[in-house]
Amino acid sequence: MALSIKMRLFAVLTVLTLFISGCSTLKPAQLPDEYTLPPSDAPLWQSLAAIRPGNWFVLLNDGKTALDWRLTAIDSAVESIGLQTFLWDFDSAGSLVLDRLVSAADRGVMVRILIDDTFLISEDQILVGLADHPKIEYRVFNPFKHRASGFVSREILNLTEFQRLDHRMHNKAMIVDNRIAIVGGRNLADEYFGLHSEANFRDLELLAGGPIVREISASFDNYFNDDWSLPIDMVTHIQPNFVDLDSVGHARDPAVYEYEEVSPEDRRLLWVDAVRKAFGGEASLFVDKPPIENPAADSSAPVQLAMQMIELLDEAEKQVLIISAYLIPSIDLEGAIERAVKRGVDVRILTNSIRSNNHLAAHSAYRKHINELLTDGANLHEVRVDARDRHLYMFPPANKKSLALHAKALVIDRDKVFIGSANLDPRSLRLNTEMGLLVYSEALNAEVRSMVERDFSQENAWHLQFDTDGNIIWVSGNVVLTSQPADSFMQRIEDWFFMHLPIDDEM
Repeated sequence: MALSIKMRLFAVLTVLTLFISGCSTLKPAQLPDEYTLPPSDAPLWQSLAAIRPGNWFVLLNDGKTALDWRLTAIDSAVESIGLQTFLWDFDSAGSLVLDRLVSAADRGVMVRILIDDTFLISEDQILVGLADHPKIEYRVFNPFKHRASGFVSREILNLTEFQRLDHRMHNKAMIVDNRIAIVGGRNLADEYFGLHSEANFRDLELLAGGPIVREISASFDNYFNDDWSLPIDMVTHIQPNFVDLDSVGHARDPAVYEYEEVSPEDRRLLWVDAVRKAFGGEASLFVDKPPIENPAADSSAPVQLAMQMIELLDEAEKQVLIISAYLIPSIDLEGAIERAVKRGVDVRILTNSIRSNNHLAAHSAYRKHINELLTDGANLHEVRVDARDRHLYMFPPANKKSLALHAKALVIDRDKVFIGSANLDPRSLRLNTEMGLLVYSEALNAEVRSMVERDFSQENAWHLQFDTDGNIIWVSGNVVLTSQPADSFMQRIEDWFFMHLPIDDEM
């Protein structure tokens, strides 16, 4: 009897909550536009421009290199920093980035931060404290109006705005002094830099310099000035907590990763060496348009980048390497792959296996496409969670850690490379906004091809094939499996369950 009363009370409270939340919705904010400062004329940047006046690119292939250059770039800033990201955890990597950004602001650098609101749970006190700095502006993209301390409660409180909130900003970029930028797939958290104690991602980014950086800055400005990018103090009424802010800025383990600020001259030498060894090439920025009105409106659906990627596949002549953490191909994408194979293009695809995929529901949706992809003639590979070479992407002890794929890249023929934030799934190609760089460079193409070749090897990935009876098998070295390499029987059950849910378009 008591349980029945509690259940009825919960139902009543839920209805009231939905009614209250439905009475008011978040409105976009029309604020004065702000723009990135012109490219800095600081001596460091002038000297680098003299060495390489055109575009140049450094491949950030592993977590340590990516984190080192991110922090070095922040410490090199003289006038401005723009940071755009989907996720930012205040763990070791995230706290280091926070600490260096605050130090940059302390020395007078204008820091503007734009972050998606998906994972900003219970962080408002820290974020408001960060934005209280006179040189830091913090905006939240497409925010939840009703702030809650948990995912479930927040979803319930904002349920009537599901269609708007289903569209997220997945873009990732950092621009320093309008001179250099980092673009790619990494979020700001330990697992993206090889620092996590249990599971880490294999990811890819580009450190870029030259005229293309101004286009990246313009894209950042478009998003920062979008009416759905709201200052954090317009989203929450919570007061700042400067004690917690200071704590998260130092929440790191020096025993795992130690960053030491070097002298300006040593930093200059690092930049000079990197730019001299960098790859040159022309580049195009692929980026979805930010929403004009409600992000859920059909007229503002972010499909520009998806169409450009299909065009890239249709232009391929000999070979395409597709690297996508989450692979749920649309009809258009499957058509492009089929057309490519029919005209003689070698199509090789690398994605996650059931064990390495950190979103089981996404894997379940992908499974429905395996047979068609193999029938079309694509070579399909799935990352092994225990890949032999996983030590390349994480700090030791690698043998106690698992690997997952998070990179998003296309390698087209021998002269084009695309690296960005977009997976080949409905969420990236239709719901979320994305960005990435297409670089025309035979040298960079060869470097990326060399770096990812080991990821496709059977020591690091399962090769999916048809056996003589037409059944799918998973091959890795001398091991041949007739069913997918699941972690457990329960994982197979969960996978089967998700396969039968009508949620593919949300993955």
